[in-house]
Amino acid sequence: MPTWNNVKVGSFLTERKDRFKPDEANKLGLKRLYKIDFSGKIHLLDDKQTNTGMILVKKGDLVISGINVEKGAISVYQGDEDVLATIHYSSYNFDKSQIDIDYFKWFLKSQTFKEVMQSQVRGGIKTELKPKHFLPLKIDLPDLPTQKAIRDKINNVSNEIREVNGLNIKNEDYVTKLRQSILQEAVSGKLVPQDSKDEPASVLLEKIKAEKEELIKEKKIRKEKPLPKIEEEEIPFEIPKNWIWTRLAEVCNTISAGGDKPKDFTKNRSDENKVPVIANGVTNKGIIGYTKDAKVFERSITVSGRGTIGYSCIREEQYCPIVRLLVLIPNSKVNFKFLDFAFLSMLETGLGTSIPQLTVPMIKPKLIPLPPLNEQKRIVEKVDQLMKLCDELEEKVKENQNNADLLMEAVLREAFEVKESG
Repeated sequence: MPTWNNVKVGSFLTERKDRFKPDEANKLGLKRLYKIDFSGKIHLLDDKQTNTGMILVKKGDLVISGINVEKGAISVYQGDEDVLATIHYSSYNFDKSQIDIDYFKWFLKSQTFKEVMQSQVRGGIKTELKPKHFLPLKIDLPDLPTQKAIRDKINNVSNEIREVNGLNIKNEDYVTKLRQSILQEAVSGKLVPQDSKDEPASVLLEKIKAEKEELIKEKKIRKEKPLPKIEEEEIPFEIPKNWIWTRLAEVCNTISAGGDKPKDFTKNRSDENKVPVIANGVTNKGIIGYTKDAKVFERSITVSGRGTIGYSCIREEQYCPIVRLLVLIPNSKVNFKFLDFAFLSMLETGLGTSIPQLTVPMIKPKLIPLPPLNEQKRIVEKVDQLMKLCDELEEKVKENQNNADLLMEAVLREAFEVKESG
């Protein structure tokens, strides 16, 4: 039967107490540990000047982040050369005859450890884990063979969960590509059937031009410089016969950037009006929600009125509301959600993800495929249906990830309660 003892962490760990003032540390010329990620990988920086005190880390030391230990920021340093770390880390020698260090790293990630901290340290796990808090902690520790058996069991489950997580990542990528494919099908006329009764897009474009001329006469929008004629070699793909290629600026009343404040931004403002919030980064998902709150955009531009589309100029992985915006106000004869789909598809295929910032001159002449208005509405309805299915797939992936995390938590809980159940 396994033997468990209640022992202090300091009985098998010894703090490395080498400390250096900033000027001393800067003279050593050693690399610096700047991060231990949550998978336990140590990241180093080349010799870098510091203004804070530093500790020394030697090969074989257990290194712990005092802030993120329970998230997995724990590692054994295996480099041949000494390195420095800030005082938010601590470094320890360990007695291999008493502790299996991989077992102990799993223990530090467990709920059991959190409960030990909660009961023995003022402030619990939220307290930065310094040696003065860590070494006096009393924990239930099994004999070394039992530690290794528990370690092996956890490692086996962890490997299986890692495979599940890898599948989740692939599925996330699949959903992202599926969204992109839906957008591309939508703007190339392959998502819904054409209706010969629809008014051709060429007629629609003439109506758009006529409306813009009226708005210019009424001084509601500015007259723009003529756009270049569309050349055949510019056309990126084939579209249905009753569609037409046009330039983005031709179907928008206004295209502006943060700082501009077109007159018609504040028209028809009411509680029912909603502004679409757009994510246009590498993991592009199009409209990610709607807001009634114009304050979302207050640092960059005043935006209000249904049909106004605001895009982040900076192509981020995540949408950040407090950024410089591109703002598109479509002509009233264009479905603003279709224009959004077309613009986002253009961003993915026409600009590429390497361009860090979008500008008004860059996007005004970009080609947009324009279907008949009735077909625009059918496309939007279909895209919304398919994107909803994508949302459900994404939720399923998140649920699977959450279940994997819960399983790991349960395995750790069971592993470190062996004494009571054994």
